[in-house]
Order: sequence, then structure tokens, then C-alpha cells
Amino acid sequence: MARQVLPSILESIGDTPLVQLGKLFAGFDSRVFAKLERFNPSGSIKDRTAAGMVQAALVSGELVPGRSVVVESSSGNLAIGLAQICRYYGLRFICVVDANTTERNLAILDAFKVELEVVTEPDATGGLLAARQRRVRELAATIPEAYWPNQYANPMNPRAHLETMREIEEALHGRVDYLFASVSTFGTLRGCVDHVRQQGMSTRVVGVDAVGSVIFGGSPAPRLLPGHGASVRPALADLSLVDEVVHVSDLEAVAACRRLLMTEAILAGGSSGATLAALEKLSAGIPAGSNVVLIFPDGGDRYVDTVYSDAWVRRTFGDVSHLWKEPFEMSIPV
Repeated sequence: MARQVLPSILESIGDTPLVQLGKLFAGFDSRVFAKLERFNPSGSIKDRTAAGMVQAALVSGELVPGRSVVVESSSGNLAIGLAQICRYYGLRFICVVDANTTERNLAILDAFKVELEVVTEPDATGGLLAARQRRVRELAATIPEAYWPNQYANPMNPRAHLETMREIEEALHGRVDYLFASVSTFGTLRGCVDHVRQQGMSTRVVGVDAVGSVIFGGSPAPRLLPGHGASVRPALADLSLVDEVVHVSDLEAVAACRRLLMTEAILAGGSSGATLAALEKLSAGIPAGSNVVLIFPDGGDRYVDTVYSDAWVRRTFGDVSHLWKEPFEMSIPV
């Protein structure tokens, strides 16, 4: 097959691989697939979101290269996706992060020469999201030509993920029985469900949330892993779009990531592990012969100091290595 020459790095966003997980789920009488979003150019599914929001604003004239300033709140993948896209289009980018942002992510943002504002004081819920958003509003109100994409409410966020689901549907010839997607802004899940409904698909959608997240009405609590869950319900959230919700703890996500790496040799991020853990919990109720798709939002390279660090895991959870060293067994339907 001839290789295509792309006109720019941004043209490589999307068309990420769908990979069958045949070793981890040996004995499970359904096929399980992972949509590997780490293969986007800046390393995560948020490339789709960032490109969708920025390019729409460029077309509408809300953003003007060389004049406009993009201001957004993110502690991870969206920040890096926006950094790449703003650098490409010559847009100044100010990112509001918090004290929990990893050194690795800060280093990547520094490489792109992003201007950082760091929020350290938690909001009334004990989280930092509302405090970050408050600071974004202040900056957007005072900086001339400032533009706030607002990933939590921008309709271009879910619209970008119509394509994500279209790619999955085409790869499986329209047969997607279950879709597991982690939630944070609700953009990925909402966009995928929009495509499912537009095409009249019978896909059952499972929302994967973090223990300590309030998106589906849970009580707020500290969370260690970024990428899924939120301390404030996003404006894009529509709980009716989800057929079932599974809450996954930090430890469950870490253990699933480790099992995935040991069996399938896939280095995935914490929210990817959460979708695996959610499937484990629901496996007994999945009919034999189903096609099950898990969206893996990013890779594990940004989690080597946490999820994949033995020292960090021991400090945080104690000696829990048996969770991934012992043979893996799902609750197989009878």
C-alpha cells in the first residue's frame, strides 16, 4: 500500500487504530477492541477536540493568527493538544493549570512555549477545576483579543468525536454492540452517541466515571488520576445519553493498566485502564458474540511516574502487585 504524504502535522489527527485485545480476554465469548487514541500527533484523543474548537474559531473569525490569545483550563492532554495547534497557527496560548499537573506535562508545555498560570487553592468542593475555570474567566475578561474555547461547553468538542465513532463503525462494518468511554468534559461520549443515533445503531453505551467524580451525581472526593471524572458537572453532560454508568476507583484503574501492559504490551493511560475495569465489572451481563469497544484516550508515557511507578503505587496503595501478577480472570458469562 502506498503511503500518503500529509500536508501538515494536523492532517494526521484521527484515523487511529482499532486493535483487538485477544490475549487479555482469552476465554471471554465476545470480541474486545481498543481504539488507541495515543496515535494522534500530540498523543491523545484531545487532539480531535483541540483541532475542532480552534479551526472552527479560525473559520468564524473569532481567532486571528498573530493577534488573538487562546486562554483555556487544562491540566493535561487538552493543554498539550492546544499547545501544538496554537503553535502551528501562530496563536498565543495561555493555559491555566493546577498544582496537580505532572512535571512531564509541564515540560511538554514548556517545550511549546505555552504561558502557564498555576492555580493552587482548591474550590469549595476540594477540587481545583472550578478554581481554574474562574481564573480563565478573569484572564479572558481582561486580556485584549482573548478567546476561551471552553472545552466543557463548546459544541465543537463533541462534534469532533462524530468522526471517532465513524471510524469505529467502519472498522467493524457497523457492528458495535457495546461502547465503553470514560467521561470528563463529556465531549467524546456525547459525540460518539450523536453518531450512533444518527446512524440508527443499536450500540449500548457505558459511561465510565471515577469514584469521587460528581458527573453522574456522586459525592466529590479527591482523585489521583487525571483524564476522567470531574469535580464540577460539565455543561455538555447529558446523562440520558448513557445506558449504564460504572464508577472505577484509582486502584482499579491502575491495576487494569498494569494487566493490560503485561498481557497485550499496550502502555495506556489511567482512563484507558478505567474502561477495562468497567468491562470487568459488567462482563457477566454481556451476551456472547458481542463486539465490545473500549476507547483508550491516551498512552501511558505520561503516567510512568504514577501508574507505572512501583514506588508510587506502593506509597499510594501499599503492596497490591498481586492484582496484576496473578492470572487474569474475568467474570465469564455462563
